[in-house]
Amino acid sequence: MDELIFIVNEAPEGGYTARALGESIFAEADSLEDLREEIREAVKCHFEDDSSPKVVRIHFVREEILSV
Repeated sequence: MDELIFIVNEAPEGGYTARALGESIFAEADSLEDLREEIREAVKCHFEDDSSPKVVRIHFVREEILSV
């Protein structure tokens, strides 16, 4: 696997959640710095050394509601 993509959302109760596309990997943390570390650890635990992705991309999703 060359690349793994995580979608990151702000959690309603605070902090952040991240979910990998195409893999059963999930991470959550209170800060972005902690989330990055949690993602690294989750990827290491999920893959064996020789099958680990070379690149992990993190895409942030931000939802805003506008009243009109």
